[in-house]
Amino acid sequence: MKIIILGAGRVGHSAAESLVSERNDITVIDTDERRLRELQQRFDLRGVVGSGTDPRVLAEAGAKDTDLLIACATLDETNLVCCKLAQVMFEIPTRIARVRSSGFKVDDPVLGREGFGVDRIICPEESLTNYILKLIEFPSAMQVRAFAGGRAALASARARAGASAVGRQIGELRSGMPDLPMRIVAIYRRFLDEPDRFVRCDGATRIEPGDEVFVLAARDQLPEVLRAINCPEGHPVRPVFRIMVAGGDQVSQRLAKQLARVPGQFHVKLIESDEDSCMELASTLPSEVLVLHGDATDEDLLAEESIEEVDLFLALTNDDENNIMSSLLAKRMGARRVLALINRRAYADLMHGTQIDIALSPAQAMLGELLAFVRRGDVQAVHSLRRGVAEALEIVARGDRKSSRVVGRRVEDLRVPEDAHIGLIVRGIPEGENAAETQVEPEVIIPRSHTVIESGDHVVFFLPHKRLVRDVENLFRVSATFF
Repeated sequence: MKIIILGAGRVGHSAAESLVSERNDITVIDTDERRLRELQQRFDLRGVVGSGTDPRVLAEAGAKDTDLLIACATLDETNLVCCKLAQVMFEIPTRIARVRSSGFKVDDPVLGREGFGVDRIICPEESLTNYILKLIEFPSAMQVRAFAGGRAALASARARAGASAVGRQIGELRSGMPDLPMRIVAIYRRFLDEPDRFVRCDGATRIEPGDEVFVLAARDQLPEVLRAINCPEGHPVRPVFRIMVAGGDQVSQRLAKQLARVPGQFHVKLIESDEDSCMELASTLPSEVLVLHGDATDEDLLAEESIEEVDLFLALTNDDENNIMSSLLAKRMGARRVLALINRRAYADLMHGTQIDIALSPAQAMLGELLAFVRRGDVQAVHSLRRGVAEALEIVARGDRKSSRVVGRRVEDLRVPEDAHIGLIVRGIPEGENAAETQVEPEVIIPRSHTVIESGDHVVFFLPHKRLVRDVENLFRVSATFF
């Protein structure tokens, strides 16, 4: 696929890195020649210096035969104008714009074909906020990703000794806990002086303490599933109530406003080092949010604000080093869980498996929204995992037994790549104009070897390596001449 990316900042850099690895033809436009030179030195792509609002620059970038435009420059206005030019002058089929303003909605007419010509808006700040809210909702999870319109979810959790599923083989769980519908799709195991190693799951695989376990389940079953992996028996799951946020940028503000929607549900403190920003935050954020002026790496300040009673400490500033240091300090002083926002991938890799419970990359939180447009076939959702190495993919089975390699066939008969794992199936999701009137609740199915795939099924895969994506897409491709 031929793709133009406008903007070589953090979002553009991450998008380029991921898309180049899948052998797409990538051209990046930016006004900063140095940024482009660095990208060209690292990746197999082309750089064009100039403004995305200049038709001549777009033409030089090859807009006339481009399949996808991703406009992720710093300014919303630049991205919107670029999308309109791409639509009117170059007829680029798919146009995605990064829009930070909260005033626009997905179906806003001003963004549509008669407006700025945007097919999809993405907002990394909103993606991050939603990601963190899921971690607050499911406090045992290291990450939670939604599928099938939120009906199903993929979650990862650290296995703890004493939990009901830990120390047992996966086959034992199926027979001993038949009422708990879940599918363990991957385990990443720690080894001394080595990075975590992928462990392929089958009935004989044993869950060991310290494993990072990836599990797929219906969303309403997720708390019980996570409890079986992460919570020792006899110890109830402690909900998140006290939250401390370091930094007053857009993500922090969005998150604080969301948490304050239900008075009394959360106790939120926000620390900001800039005095003027503190005054502005105190006047704009809900009164339930306590805004503090200070440095989140100040041990005395954290002690005064009872860091040992905090359920979740979130370091969300724009400074990776400060986020790392404040998170490590908060953890050492007694915060139950800590999350650090880390932009540099090398830093995120170093922090994985340390005292920082969750090292979160902003780009990884929203990268799946872009990947869904690049995938072939009827792909509904994509989530990038394990710092871009692995992927979870939701794809819809189409056609019939004559035109499809999967419809009408049992799971055991599918030619699924060896390491690819079918995690679950969601059946009966309504489609078309009458979807809103359908009363039947879709069914979440944990597939067995004898389960037969039906047309319209939403099938969720876990892929430990991105190179498996094309094999899965080809498996689900519909062809009138299959036989």
